[in-house]
Amino acid sequence: MKSKYIIKIKDIDNVAVAIHDLETGTEVLPGFKLLDDIPQAHKIALTDIPADGEVIRYGVVLGYAKTDIRRGQWINEHMLNLPKSPSVENLEYGTNLVPMEDLPLPGRTTWMGYRNQTGPAATRNLLGIVTTVQCAAGVLKVAVEQIKKELLPKYPNVDGVIAVTHPYGCGVAINAPMAKIPIRAITNVIRHPNFGGEIMVVGLGCEKLTYDRVLPAEDITPENVLTLQDYAGHDAMMNAIMEMAEKKLEKLNQRQREELPLSELLIGMQCGGSDAFSGITANPSAGYAADMLVRGGATVMFSEVTEVRDGVLMLAARCVDEKVRDRLAEEMKWYDDYLESGGVDRDANPTPGNKKGGLANIVEKAMGSIAKSGTSPIVEVLSPAEKPTKRGLIYAATPASDIVCGPSQVASGIGLQVFMTGRGTPYGLDISPVIKVCSRNEMKDHWFDMIDISAGNVATGEATIADVGTEIFNMILDVASGIKESYSDQYGFHNDMCIFNPAPIT
Repeated sequence: MKSKYIIKIKDIDNVAVAIHDLETGTEVLPGFKLLDDIPQAHKIALTDIPADGEVIRYGVVLGYAKTDIRRGQWINEHMLNLPKSPSVENLEYGTNLVPMEDLPLPGRTTWMGYRNQTGPAATRNLLGIVTTVQCAAGVLKVAVEQIKKELLPKYPNVDGVIAVTHPYGCGVAINAPMAKIPIRAITNVIRHPNFGGEIMVVGLGCEKLTYDRVLPAEDITPENVLTLQDYAGHDAMMNAIMEMAEKKLEKLNQRQREELPLSELLIGMQCGGSDAFSGITANPSAGYAADMLVRGGATVMFSEVTEVRDGVLMLAARCVDEKVRDRLAEEMKWYDDYLESGGVDRDANPTPGNKKGGLANIVEKAMGSIAKSGTSPIVEVLSPAEKPTKRGLIYAATPASDIVCGPSQVASGIGLQVFMTGRGTPYGLDISPVIKVCSRNEMKDHWFDMIDISAGNVATGEATIADVGTEIFNMILDVASGIKESYSDQYGFHNDMCIFNPAPIT
């Protein structure tokens, strides 16, 4: 149900959301007037709801009313008790598998990328220089600026030089069981598709994260690794980095874009700064684009454990077999235990901005978040920073934090990320381009030169999910092909490499 004032998602819902700020007394439906001022995207009770009664949106129980709620009243985050989290035991799988021929047909089946010997193709041709420890970060950042100024202009086919620094490597319990997660992330980033197979790793010399933990023996050579403590003074250190970098640039400069099938494209989907429109406009539109990509043979990854946990039954129904279902349950259970060990539950996730944007709790946020995955079958489930082994729709179990999820997806090899937001964020990644999609036109009007696409017209009825989804799909291929540049790359808005480290720091 939709009017010019409100949107209701499912027939059984007993709440709707306000398309714009609404005043007390507004007649949003014939004979139905509001009892409160309703902020944009916030919920309105469509019926009287008794204390302990169900509050339903997306056809799902968001929570239980703490007190009686009257028809036409504003429902906010303070008025609901959180429902119990769904069990991950004995999940039914394969009960909602959409056939490939029922997914939307892509209008384009090729793109222009850099072919790699193995794995997905590259969307950019970059020299990536990775540190083994944060201690080397300062030196590397200065060296990269010198490389950009003195060397990069000589190699016009190279898109850029990136210092991949991170807060790991020493002062850590390097042999702790969960240390495998940050070590895997760094290992896989070194081999990121956008680095074209050229390895350049800079260490300090006394750290716990030694070269052999992130590289096979055959790649630990003077051509690939450089230890700062081996050099006498600043100039010798900088000259060594410059010399190694130039040899890598010479090789990368020989790479050229070529026409490739969609099957060589790996895309990430993420959302952050979400609001109650995210699950109505931006995320479903991104999901439509994801379905088009999968139909065309591409691989699409979505993530954020806490932001799908309450929809685990829906995800299990889309798992293609028992093995994928079991991996989904395993990752959900691991994260449940991880949160419990920290003394919090899943509802610690929503931010003040989420709540200001109308999201009452993690259940409501999760229902909107899942929409960005589209409807395709889930063919594989990954642990944080793992690389895919299959093509199609993949669930990568990562934290929901934007600045941790993004690097985790990068470590899994994404060539580009689509990022949905309701409240707005300047987030970006330097290794993989990021396309920003906002959930409402007010956000696009406010950040007119920072948001790439607005899905707000879906809420107003001026566009369909298919319209905006197709727009997103075309921009994905244009940005991946180097035809267009997203705003985050135009301005150089790139977040730090915040890798996920659940292991102890000593």
